[in-house]
Amino acid sequence: MTKVIGLNDTEKALLLYIARESIASALEGRPPRLPQELPPKLLEPYGAFVTLHKNGQLRGCIGTFHPEGPLYKTVFEMARSAAFNDPRFPPLSPEELPEVEIEISVLSPMWRAEDINEIEVGKHGIYIVRGINRGVLLPQVATEYGWDRETFLDHTCLKAGLPPGCWQDPETEIYLFTAEIFSEKDLKIGPRFGVH
Repeated sequence: MTKVIGLNDTEKALLLYIARESIASALEGRPPRLPQELPPKLLEPYGAFVTLHKNGQLRGCIGTFHPEGPLYKTVFEMARSAAFNDPRFPPLSPEELPEVEIEISVLSPMWRAEDINEIEVGKHGIYIVRGINRGVLLPQVATEYGWDRETFLDHTCLKAGLPPGCWQDPETEIYLFTAEIFSEKDLKIGPRFGVH
């Protein structure tokens, strides 16, 4: 149930480079400089979220569970979307890019939860579906805010535009997934760490 892709540091660093290069090339109006050859794992279709932080604050986060191509391409597209298309924030400016730290969450396939006791805070992300409403929160969100299981579920309901407690309704579908989460800070790469 908890399939994890199992990336090594080289593969993680490549994905972080691709994410940053995706944003930088868009800002500079030039073709992206991507590696000629990529490890096989980055060519597999996995969902992913790209999260941007600036001075410790969220600056954009976009992702997909339903990749239309290989993982590296999903990361490339989600990085651009997080920088320029997150409706909660203005598009990223060239001046901001050196201040931004990139985090990537590579997602496992989802499965439907039979019981909320399956949810392990910090390990599982939650995807809630009721009617046309959908909301997702990544595993690290619960850890960052110190939420327990019920609070995590309530906030996922709110993210879906539903009232807290909607997860108790039999009509609400709850899906779980795991994520492999890594950032430039973890690997000490990116302009903030003096390594490009």
